[in-house]
Amino acid sequence: NVKLGGLGPDYEAIKEKKQKLKLQKEYSRQIKEYNMKNITFVQRLPTKPQVTSSVSRKKALEYAKKIPRPKTFMTRQSDKEVKEEGVLPQTSDGTSLPQIPSLETLRSRHEKEKEVVAAFKALHIL
Repeated sequence: NVKLGGLGPDYEAIKEKKQKLKLQKEYSRQIKEYNMKNITFVQRLPTKPQVTSSVSRKKALEYAKKIPRPKTFMTRQSDKEVKEEGVLPQTSDGTSLPQIPSLETLRSRHEKEKEVVAAFKALHIL
């Protein structure tokens, strides 16, 4: 007595699957209840005291004072160039204008920066 498959739905297989799912859900519900009753909650970590923002700001400022500053690549004029330029020009209201670097110092700085960029390009950084 072998029953071959037909074109309609197989109600027997559907009932078996439905019963199996029902048993799985019931089992999971029972396990969940058991765990909720018997498992003690893990002790919570002690709560940190409320730190006011001013304290954290002070800590941040203290940290900022301790970290080393990056070195800047500013070219400084030699004492001769500063002495050669002499007195700073002044505006009509008496305030002095900042010194303008000479054309030669700007050219040398430009050449140095071009060399640095070429080195970066050679290393494929840019």
